[in-house]
Amino acid sequence: MHLKRWITGIVAVPIIYLLVVAGETIFFLLVAAVSVVTLAEYYRAVFKPAGRGPAQLMPWLGLVLAPVIVWVVNYKSMAHAPLIIAIDLIVTAGLTLPHFKDDDQAPHLVAKQVLGLVYIPLFLSFLVLLRSGEAGAQWIFWLLCIVAAGDTGAFYTGKSIGRHKLCPWVSPKKTIEGSIGGLCANVIVALLLKMVLLPELTTLPCVVFALLIGVAGQVGDLFASEFKRAAGIKDSGTLLPGHGGFLDRLDALLFASPLAYLLKISIF
Repeated sequence: MHLKRWITGIVAVPIIYLLVVAGETIFFLLVAAVSVVTLAEYYRAVFKPAGRGPAQLMPWLGLVLAPVIVWVVNYKSMAHAPLIIAIDLIVTAGLTLPHFKDDDQAPHLVAKQVLGLVYIPLFLSFLVLLRSGEAGAQWIFWLLCIVAAGDTGAFYTGKSIGRHKLCPWVSPKKTIEGSIGGLCANVIVALLLKMVLLPELTTLPCVVFALLIGVAGQVGDLFASEFKRAAGIKDSGTLLPGHGGFLDRLDALLFASPLAYLLKISIF
């Protein structure tokens, strides 16, 4: 498992690097494609079993609108994205009306479907905004490395010295020691790489940035574990050997992305 995990990571790094430096349009297409794949994994989990009627149509509507949200953010602005969410909510709500007489849980289907659009394509769209800003490619690399460092630091610290459970009812293997180790890794990598990627940044805001991103990433990881546990699955997919699916790999980044953009425009 560990070998597959590292091999996948090593292969992915140069690919991601090339896609990020290739330009804003290529990066937008990457985010749009990843949004669709990740959202499909989410819908397979929360709409399992598929069911009938609206339960079958709602995921397809979400998958169609996911790249539209990323496109709107890229070519218009984030201010236009809520309009897409609102239209989706109206349509999905309408789909449930004929079925409520047979299934009083129909409104919950709307919640699951709309949450997916906010949770994945909308949150990932903040990466597009981050990439289009000043020194955008450097910020993307910095953020990705901080998030990855926290994940790796938490995993190996928890495995070696973890004793006290962090949130056992959601993720039994995660520990408080692992969480602290992950945050330390967030800060260390943030300070080391900022000297290369963003040397103009001062130390204290970088430490604050790394800690907040680390906390958001850990909450994102636990949130993904929460609904996967509710769905009775261990991994969201099998596309990434050693990691599971895209959602398994991006769970921390999903929560970190909007926060990273907010922190960039507010404390730097």
